[in-house]
Amino acid sequence: MPNGLRHIVKTSIAFIMFSIPLYSQGKDVGRELKRLNAKIDRVRVLVDSLELDNQILLPELMSAFRQAVKSKAQQDSITLVVLKRLNTLSNKIVNLENQSRYMDSTALEIFNKLVLVENKIVTLTNSYNEMAKLRSGDPISSEPKFNSAQYKKTYMASLGHFQNQNFSSAIAGFEELVSADATNDLADNSQYWLAECFYSQKDFKRAIIEFEKVFTYAGTDKDDDAQLKIGLSYQSIGNVEKAREEFQRLIDYFPGSEYYPKAKEAIKQLSVN
Repeated sequence: MPNGLRHIVKTSIAFIMFSIPLYSQGKDVGRELKRLNAKIDRVRVLVDSLELDNQILLPELMSAFRQAVKSKAQQDSITLVVLKRLNTLSNKIVNLENQSRYMDSTALEIFNKLVLVENKIVTLTNSYNEMAKLRSGDPISSEPKFNSAQYKKTYMASLGHFQNQNFSSAIAGFEELVSADATNDLADNSQYWLAECFYSQKDFKRAIIEFEKVFTYAGTDKDDDAQLKIGLSYQSIGNVEKAREEFQRLIDYFPGSEYYPKAKEAIKQLSVN
């Protein structure tokens, strides 16, 4: 083979041998490019889809968020109003409770004053009744001091001093009577009115001592009167427990007394406080 031809053949063979790999590589690169383009297309589709979803959902999310914020603000506003109203109601309740306590205290004070006035009326009424009974009896003679007639005369005079609130003279007269003759029919009454003198002067401790002496007279009809005044005396000096005990004793031992309802009411008032 001529050298020129041989060179051409070698060159051709070399070109063919070089071209085969390049062609093979070119085909591989093309396939890879197609595969990458396909992936890119798919990613582009996903991105477009996400953008579309974003365009649709984002305004909805923003709207929902704004509604939530607005709703929370409204709820906070409503909560604040409710709390303010609850606080106002709480203050009104406290004020009502304070007013109630004040009214209870005022009512008790009025009740106690009414009891004192009523007791004075009852006391004076009893004293006048006794004086009327005595005046309707036998005329008083000028027998020696502290015989039956003189005892009655001194008793009526002392009762008159009591009614006129001349307590020092009344006390002197009743003390003289109870020390002169404890067996006289008017001795227990003298003892009772002596105690009433100290009660009217608000010497409640001394009054209690004198009222308790009434029970030493057998057959006295002043026992329930004295029992009531003992309870009232303890109440006046602030000994609530002792007052309640004495009122209860009147209820227990004198169920038929005219003062029974008064003792029940007194215990009720003491229990309130």
